[in-house]
Amino acid sequence: MYRSPAVYQNSPGHMANLSSLYQRVGIETGVDAASPHHLVTMLYDGLLESMALARGAIRTNQIDVKCRALTRAVRIIDEGLRCALNTEAGGDLATNLSDLYFYVSVRLTRANLRNDDAAIEECIKLIEPLRQAWVSIGAQEQASAPVPSMQKVVA
Repeated sequence: MYRSPAVYQNSPGHMANLSSLYQRVGIETGVDAASPHHLVTMLYDGLLESMALARGAIRTNQIDVKCRALTRAVRIIDEGLRCALNTEAGGDLATNLSDLYFYVSVRLTRANLRNDDAAIEECIKLIEPLRQAWVSIGAQEQASAPVPSMQKVVA
């Protein structure tokens, strides 16, 4: 009896791989098209998402999920947010953010070692206002950007 290849391609494992691939392409496309401001917003979103995932994993005793989520969160801080800071141009603000990111990174590393949900919650409370402020800055920039004029084209 002949079975079409679609029978095999619709297996749960294959569908999960396709879903993962689709999600990865969507993220990469979003990154390629994003402004520098939006990239930082995406870093904050990924950080908050990872911390929330880690908290849920601690509650359900999924240690491997917690470890991956907190490792991702620390990498977002260290390789994304802290590396993007320009301490020369940003002065005290950039230095203070760098110090805060360092603190959050250390707290998350310790939370990973000790399954410390309260430490993760503390980090979320420190990062959420930064994300909200960053988003509002972007909204203000868009509101103050000049609207391109519509020129009448004469043929």
